[in-house]
Amino acid sequence: MLLTHRARPAAPLSPSDADLVRIVRDPRTPVFLTVHAGGRRRYSYWQPFDPATGRGSCYVALPTDACDRLHSTGRISLSEPIVDPGKTVYRVQPADTPAEPVPVAYRRARAA
Repeated sequence: MLLTHRARPAAPLSPSDADLVRIVRDPRTPVFLTVHAGGRRRYSYWQPFDPATGRGSCYVALPTDACDRLHSTGRISLSEPIVDPGKTVYRVQPADTPAEPVPVAYRRARAA
């Protein structure tokens, strides 16, 4: 089951949600949602090996509930699905939402 997209709320993100959005926005860490045939959902990305720390070369799972919440509130979006017999995979992307329009009175005051 895919979640429906709603308009982005005006409320600020929690620190953990902001970290998730930062990960999704980073072009070096493509994030994917895998929906298995049984309905299990998993958001994850590949973490490359970092020779400085000796860590990496593994998949990193992201919290499903938090990612689903970001999707349902319009903070992240999903690409077209890639369907396999046992699973469906979506690329997770930051949601492109237009900037809030600047009120006319504010624009006039700034121009003066």
